[in-house]
Amino acid sequence: MSQVRVHNFSISLDGFGTGDGLTLDAPFGHAGRRLHEWMIATRFGRPILGQTGGSTGIDHAFAERHEIGIGAEIMGRGKFGPPQGGPWTGLGTDEEWRGWWGPNPPFRTPVFVLTHHPRPSIEMEGGTVFHFVDAGPREALDLAKQAAGDRDVRIGGGPTTVRDFLAADLIDALHVVQVPILLGRGVRLWDGLEGIEERFDVEVVSSPSGVTHLTFTRR
Repeated sequence: MSQVRVHNFSISLDGFGTGDGLTLDAPFGHAGRRLHEWMIATRFGRPILGQTGGSTGIDHAFAERHEIGIGAEIMGRGKFGPPQGGPWTGLGTDEEWRGWWGPNPPFRTPVFVLTHHPRPSIEMEGGTVFHFVDAGPREALDLAKQAAGDRDVRIGGGPTTVRDFLAADLIDALHVVQVPILLGRGVRLWDGLEGIEERFDVEVVSSPSGVTHLTFTRR
């Protein structure tokens, strides 16, 4: 049976999944790359982001689970970008926003982007197709499951999207990475989710890199 999963979702000690002040030059705001340095340094992160050092075998093992068995992804508009909201601009022109990742994004499945301003789907190099839907968690999940077939659906973020799917009790497996930094401001993951641990079995693995991997599996 297919599952709904979250993998490699990094948060600070005070629970922020992204920083404050997002811009085109700073897609994670004042957090910069600090939440994701552990993953950038893994074998999984290196081919995408071109940086090495600082991770461990534990981090490699968790990072590489990200792709296994995934048939579709759901992400919020904030993860796809750009930082400002409102209607899309430049559609059909060279100014059209096509994501943070360049012409060959690191997804090899259909991706459903949640937005209040639907737009035509776009196909990128590598076979990635982004679909833009104005839908709540359950409706979006139905669409993603149809695309995924018997494979799993990944909820890719950002923190608001993951929180919404947790609040709707739609996530079967959640991998959160607690990074030993304090951000103080940004967008928090856990707000409004008091008692959520009662739904899951929780395993905790500490890494010598300094991060802590928390795995929540639906009971």
